[in-house]
Amino acid sequence: MAARRTVIENCAIATVDADGTEYASGHVVVADGRIEAVGPGAAPAAPGGAARRIDATGHLATPGLVNTHHHCYQWLTRGLAQDANLFDWLVALYPVWARIDEPMCHAAAQGSLATLARGGVTTAADHHYVYPRGAGDLSGAVVGAARETGVRFTLARGSMDLGERDGGLPPDFAVETLEGALAGTEAAIDAHHDPSYDAMVQVAAAPCSPFSISTELLREGAELGRRKGVRLHTHGSETVEEEKFCHERFGMGPTAYFESTGWLGDDVWMAHCVHMSDTDIAAFGRTGTGVAHCPSSNARLGAGIARVPDMLAAGVPVGLGVDGAASNESGELHTELRNALLVNRLGPHREKALTARQALRLGTYGGAQVLGRADAIGSLEPGKLADLVLWRLDGLGHASIADPVAALVLGAPAPVTLSLVGGEPVVEEGRLVTVDEEAVARATREQARRLARLAAGG
Repeated sequence: MAARRTVIENCAIATVDADGTEYASGHVVVADGRIEAVGPGAAPAAPGGAARRIDATGHLATPGLVNTHHHCYQWLTRGLAQDANLFDWLVALYPVWARIDEPMCHAAAQGSLATLARGGVTTAADHHYVYPRGAGDLSGAVVGAARETGVRFTLARGSMDLGERDGGLPPDFAVETLEGALAGTEAAIDAHHDPSYDAMVQVAAAPCSPFSISTELLREGAELGRRKGVRLHTHGSETVEEEKFCHERFGMGPTAYFESTGWLGDDVWMAHCVHMSDTDIAAFGRTGTGVAHCPSSNARLGAGIARVPDMLAAGVPVGLGVDGAASNESGELHTELRNALLVNRLGPHREKALTARQALRLGTYGGAQVLGRADAIGSLEPGKLADLVLWRLDGLGHASIADPVAALVLGAPAPVTLSLVGGEPVVEEGRLVTVDEEAVARATREQARRLARLAAGG
């Protein structure tokens, strides 16, 4: 267990508060899982002293990163369908994913979450939407892995009920019934959702995407989520193929379709949102609908460049997401800070698209907004939960970059010396302290081989 009181000193600090407050050399005091003080210079003396004191010279302290969109189970199918667009990629992999089971999901979630945590993520959301019959307790397997890893976690309990015979994309054997999807979602909420301020696990209602769910599941899923008091999540406007599908099937684009089924609101966030018109962005801004921006996955699948600068200008809450580990094989969110900045500068705003500090905000406070937890995490402020990261910036890869935030965002991936979740250490000196990394790697290799054998009919 961590010391109940910890003082971190002599580090640069990017608080990511509303004013963007930064200190060239400052302190952070953690007590009983909360941030007690943040400021310049040495920490003030406290009665009884500190149980643990850390000299963080050469480091940058930031809020812990927040991953707003992932598919942990895909850790077992990385490196496949390497040159496909989204629809072709899904068609290639759905038959494989339909064979996952509880041990596979647990191992895959451990691998995904351990990689995220080692790279500075303290809160993660996983959109799990494949529930084969007889596969066991998949939601419980993923939540169990999150608890073992020690990260704060949102299970977006996904679902699909629109198979090929009904005009959907997934094969019929990979989908649930409408009734089964709703019942499974409600069961996951009842079993795992904690609405408290310092919750380690929360649940969202998360039908998968317009091309894999019926209108009834979309509408009734929103009603269920709001009745249970949880957030709503889905994929939206990811590709031109999705745009075409929605116009052909529903006679309108994705955003209009979502609005017609109750899926715009400040309790909703959507992944990708690449192909958004001015009207779409205005609707998201007007309703407070959030976006999980996944730059690496969008590039991997050739989906396009999301209009993040325009979304931010319209007041849309935007966070960052790794997305499925089979469409972003690195599975690390800290690289998305850099990719978000660089990819958006390829768009019409060019070098004015995003700054390094805006990229950091997307990965911290923006993600907290999107998950509905900005009152508790996402910035270093007294009273908030002590979810923070110390990035080492005095090594070879960063030593000549004077601006620590630029070093973190634009430089090579920075080593994580310390990561705290609620004041408890998850990473120390670059190593996970909650799980055995080598054991997790062995388990993921074993389960990936097992899944490949099953998919091949072995």
